[in-house]
Amino acid sequence: MVGFSLKLVHNILRRLTKNFNKMTYTLNQLLHTSSCLMYVVTLYKAFTLRIPTSYNIRFTKFDPGQLKYLTIWDVIIQAVFFFICMLNDWFGTNAVSPKKPPFIRKLKDYIHAILSFPIAMFVGVTFWALMFVDRELVLPKAVDPYFPWWLNHLMHTMIMITILIETILVPRTYPKRSNGLLGIIIFLFIYLVWIYIIYYKSGVWVYPVLEVLSLPLRLVFFSALITFSLSLYFIGEKMDNLFWGNKYIKHEKSYAKKK
Repeated sequence: MVGFSLKLVHNILRRLTKNFNKMTYTLNQLLHTSSCLMYVVTLYKAFTLRIPTSYNIRFTKFDPGQLKYLTIWDVIIQAVFFFICMLNDWFGTNAVSPKKPPFIRKLKDYIHAILSFPIAMFVGVTFWALMFVDRELVLPKAVDPYFPWWLNHLMHTMIMITILIETILVPRTYPKRSNGLLGIIIFLFIYLVWIYIIYYKSGVWVYPVLEVLSLPLRLVFFSALITFSLSLYFIGEKMDNLFWGNKYIKHEKSYAKKK
């Protein structure tokens, strides 16, 4: 009788585990597919916006269009990232700690750590913070008739929501901290160089807030933003440890033993 009961409980638990795994797999695919499509549509809409030239008259000498904004860079990152997540769902693995993760899984984890999470949170938090202080610094009210409110939220709100859901639902392995920080620093450096190229060719700063700052204050401003971005990397790492175990500490301990 006892043996029968144990076998029954074992079968029930096995079925529940199997059903839970199927449900998780379905949720992952739904999140990744819908997010990828959403950001592709967002990019299409952003690049086809028709804002009167009178509102963009500052960039008469040189205007790279939407590509001058970090927001667009981030939406591109999110679209590519969630497409990679889809590929990993199909051909890779979402196991918590695979012994031999395929390349697509390693790529997904690295992009999440150095770009997708920190840049999405950076864009969202700084945009809404500046909107609260003075929206004319980031999105002038005069543009509202040409820039739909829902597109604004897709570009500055949903980017945070989808990556937070991804962080909670799907496990990942964070890279060695030095490699992760190096990756995000290189990305930020490339974008800062891009901002200065635009300024050199057009004589205009991409963001109006930079025009009201002196050179010393501008350097302080950039330093503060870089520091904030790096802190978001650590926050993402801590969140991953909270939901999926302290992988970084384990990795460092095993690495130290090998040395």
